[in-house]
Amino acid sequence: MNKQFLLGLAIAASVSVLGMPTIARSQMRIGDLQQRPPGTTISGRVTSVVGNDFILEDESGQIIVDAGPRWWQQINISPGEQVTVNGELGRGGEFDAFSITRANGTVIQIRPAQGPPPWAGGSNRAPGARGSGNAPARNSLVK
Repeated sequence: MNKQFLLGLAIAASVSVLGMPTIARSQMRIGDLQQRPPGTTISGRVTSVVGNDFILEDESGQIIVDAGPRWWQQINISPGEQVTVNGELGRGGEFDAFSITRANGTVIQIRPAQGPPPWAGGSNRAPGARGSGNAPARNSLVK
């Protein structure tokens, strides 16, 4: 049910993407997102958190931010936090995070900007997986 809610918000956010001016060269407003090369930066307030996915909001709209699977790394973001996220717009309309910077300057590294995410092989196949290892083995890619 929470995934359906987040998907609905992603669709709503992507509908309002066109026609908004950018704030600055290195940072974009959520409403300005389009498919861009890796390294787009957005900032806003966290309004809702489900696992490692959260909704980020600025004055132009909202978007779901995907910070990878919890078994890889738990990010512990809270509603109300102001964060800056570097990443790219994913195929499903969510924003795939490469890193998250908190208001106090602390940076949470999620994944490299280039190549597949380090968890692409699943929890039992990813080299150096830092999670609990309790996720079941899978034969397909997991997010």
